[in-house]
Amino acid sequence: MTFAISTPPVTSTALSARASTRGLTASTGATAQPLQGFPRQIMRFCTVIAALACVGTALASVPNVSKMNGSISIGPNQQAGNVSTVNGSITLGEASTAASLTTVNGAIRLASSGRISGPVSTVNGSITLERSTDVAGRVSSVNGAIRLHAAHVRGGIKTASHDIDIGANSRVEDGILVQKRTSSWWDRWIRDWFPETDPPPRIVIGPGAVVSGTLKFERDVKLYVSDSATIGAVQGATAIVYSGDQPPG
Repeated sequence: MTFAISTPPVTSTALSARASTRGLTASTGATAQPLQGFPRQIMRFCTVIAALACVGTALASVPNVSKMNGSISIGPNQQAGNVSTVNGSITLGEASTAASLTTVNGAIRLASSGRISGPVSTVNGSITLERSTDVAGRVSSVNGAIRLHAAHVRGGIKTASHDIDIGANSRVEDGILVQKRTSSWWDRWIRDWFPETDPPPRIVIGPGAVVSGTLKFERDVKLYVSDSATIGAVQGATAIVYSGDQPPG
């Protein structure tokens, strides 16, 4: 296909304008710059602004869930922001995501393939992470067992007075911390005279599990490590190596 391009005749006015332009350039020493790239930069800037607006809208559409009294249950394949309650348990459905899970008096359970971008914590309650769950932050409970079933925790695990079960093929990064329990003189007196009321936490690292970082214990524990598990340095405890699926006892 051929296009015919017509050139408008050059008038005396156009010649005068060109001469004036040449004279201006010569007198100022400046060189006229083309503006061909300017509209393209504007378009790129607008595209970036529009993309950021879309991201902001998407983030704003993920709601936080908060209660004072009562349990919270997030269904499967759902998205949530920060999920918190004071008196109640929290359940995250299969393949659902959240920013964080926090409760004071209640258990926390993540169904398979759940994803948490922040911490998971409770004071009085257990924490259970099912198969293929992933927690980017720390998992912590003061008075409650922590159990992993082929799960992944990237921010470490912390507790003070309860058991930890790192199940088979689970992965924990940033180590394990069992803190020294703080309590009143009355509680200490009870434990000194009746030690059976406060048995040492039982820490189990299952077959094929990997715990990187330091395993630090500020109180007495019973540490069982599978002969096929991989762990980092241990402080404050002596590991009891076992074979098979479960430790003795």
